[in-house]
Amino acid sequence: MSGVVIIGVGPGIGQAVARRFAAEGLPVGLIARSTTSVDAAVTALSTYGVPVATALADSTDEDALRAALDKTAAELGPPDAVVYNAAIIQADRPGELPARAQLDAYAVNVVGALTAAAHVAPGMARRGRGTFIVTGGMPHPKPSYVSLSLGKAGVRTLVTLLDQEYGADGVHVASVTVAGAVAPGTAFDPDDIAEHYWRLHTQPRDRWEHEARHLGT
Repeated sequence: MSGVVIIGVGPGIGQAVARRFAAEGLPVGLIARSTTSVDAAVTALSTYGVPVATALADSTDEDALRAALDKTAAELGPPDAVVYNAAIIQADRPGELPARAQLDAYAVNVVGALTAAAHVAPGMARRGRGTFIVTGGMPHPKPSYVSLSLGKAGVRTLVTLLDQEYGADGVHVASVTVAGAVAPGTAFDPDDIAEHYWRLHTQPRDRWEHEARHLGT
């Protein structure tokens, strides 16, 4: 039985999405850079009784990310859904970051998602079904968050390109735009945000949305 794989399974949205899919009885694959993040997510899923597979990878390391996706697929089967939740969130104004730092941020915020999609979406297309969701943000660019604004604009463009490439073959590609700082008990509670991911995954094809916005209102 296939389930969901989450890339970037930190303590906020990533872990909340893992719990939301596990609550439906689906297996969960967990990928993160650190053992601490993966172990915390495994503990959070322990009461759900679903199969869990784990792997360590930096989303900017193409070979490691592909290997991590292969490892989870070998243990759980090809995923029905993949969530890309890795991001570098930092405040920087125009010219404050050197070019290398801007490129590093873009590699995490956008290129890692492209790597993951290029690895899993063709298989989804062959099977005629699948969901690929990227965590977005910054619905409006801000000069105090240059690298993040550029990255999240790239996410929206990437979703459009992936939909054009794989959508006709049954792959639902979408982003969840989160317009504020994520924290439990606030308007940006990760459990509330996780509902968008489940809703997108279960949408009938004739009602597909390609962006869900959590505006905190």
